[in-house]
Amino acid sequence: MTLPQTLLPVLAPLPVLIPLLTAAATLIVGRRPRFQRAVVMVALTAAVVVCAFMLYLADRDGTVAVQVGGWETPIGITIVVDRLSAAMLLVSQIVLLAVAAYGAGQNIGDSKVRQPTSIFWPTYLVLNGGVSMAFLAGDLFNLFVGFEILLVASFVLLTLGATAERIRAGVSYVMVSMVSSLIFLIGIAVVYGATGTLNLAQLAMRMDTVPDGIRQAVYAVLLVAFAIKAAVFPLSNWLPDSYPTAPAPVTAVFAGLLTKVGVYAIVRTQTLLFPDGGFDNLLLIAGLLTMLIGIFGAIAQNDIRRLLSFTLVSHIGYMMFGVGIASKIGLAGAVYYIAHHILVQTALFLVAGLIERQAGSTSLRRVGGMAAASPILAALFLIPALNLGGIPPFSGFIGKVALLQAGAQDGSALAWILVAGSIVTSLLTLYVMARVWSKAFWRPREQAPDGHLVSATLPSLVEDNTDMLYDERTDPGRLPAMMVLPTAALVAVGVALTVWAGPVLGIADRSAAELQDRGIYIGAVLDGGTK
Repeated sequence: MTLPQTLLPVLAPLPVLIPLLTAAATLIVGRRPRFQRAVVMVALTAAVVVCAFMLYLADRDGTVAVQVGGWETPIGITIVVDRLSAAMLLVSQIVLLAVAAYGAGQNIGDSKVRQPTSIFWPTYLVLNGGVSMAFLAGDLFNLFVGFEILLVASFVLLTLGATAERIRAGVSYVMVSMVSSLIFLIGIAVVYGATGTLNLAQLAMRMDTVPDGIRQAVYAVLLVAFAIKAAVFPLSNWLPDSYPTAPAPVTAVFAGLLTKVGVYAIVRTQTLLFPDGGFDNLLLIAGLLTMLIGIFGAIAQNDIRRLLSFTLVSHIGYMMFGVGIASKIGLAGAVYYIAHHILVQTALFLVAGLIERQAGSTSLRRVGGMAAASPILAALFLIPALNLGGIPPFSGFIGKVALLQAGAQDGSALAWILVAGSIVTSLLTLYVMARVWSKAFWRPREQAPDGHLVSATLPSLVEDNTDMLYDERTDPGRLPAMMVLPTAALVAVGVALTVWAGPVLGIADRSAAELQDRGIYIGAVLDGGTK
């Protein structure tokens, strides 16, 4: 083994350890907000570097499994790094770093005594650790642990400020998540009872010997649990009511990452444990309905953040399209689209936060004239909006073309219906984005029905719903450079998926090939695991 090959097992636990250990450190320095934020930024930058190197090594050398503590499989904790998990880790860490910089630039703690930043940063890092644990988990129990860490941290972040609206949304989110977790636990119990293990590699071998009825029941239970977390229709109604109430940095992270952890779990279990495709048609139908119901919901919205929440649900359908087709090009398209959507959707929610700061609201009944007031903000919205709508040559277009090609190659009637539904959804997404542009950026504010009103205070962790007249506003809503720069950087990374589409699609294609060949994962865990 060469030195680079021995490095990957050493690096594998770091995406979990770095944020969790840093969370403890930020609690210790909670009374020094500037130093606390500096520690967070250093830790997240280090995590990005580690994950980038992990992706390079995983793509070059293949899948690596680490048995934590030297315990033999399946007794101990198994961490598995392959191309898919490494890619998801890198994209998630980039997003978490950008949002953290945005939050620091928003000055959510320096001069405002009421801002609970001493809690925000440790909780944010714990959320990071939960995301990383879910991506790296080599067994169902630790995947469950990752989800539960996400749940605890998410509830704290959703309810910061303790306003009635946030508490209501947080309770709704927790209740739905607890139902999902309970269903997941039931699935874990049934799996263990039927196979005697929770290790994914061993399950891949033993699940084939389980009677068909039990195997289908296990698949259905796990799919429902993950579909709730991924916001797949009809299990997606909770999302638009939960996300828009949170502060902009929190909403951006939730929109970009949390649903994708559920999608990742579906991809992993679908390809590794249930490759026979028993529920492929169900996934395709759910994907189609998720696309259409989500985008129709977006059309009906008059608030930018709620509108974006519905587009988030809608585009989960594209990922289900690729997973349901289950071909190599379908899985590659899904992997590429997940990375694209994490970056673009997060960027749009950060832009929504900037709009709220500049215009005093995100309601389309209040905002207007933003293109003239802030051309930079207009550009920051326009690029990811076109990207989300699938306008060529952006990454949204490239990902959708790959998925449409997969549907055409499949050739079934249902696949062609998905192709048509995907095109309709893309056109309606473009319509929704054009509607936001025409009302928020192009239309003069005087023509907005409630354009004379703004929020009395700038957005922050603590919400204040007091309104005032626009003409009496003393703060012009200037945009701090440290909020604009992370947003611009995230938009640029989204554009980079287009500029370097060839190499990125190459990684996605090799990830898909790896997902289809279960022997690679099984061999890495059972034969080549590193203690």
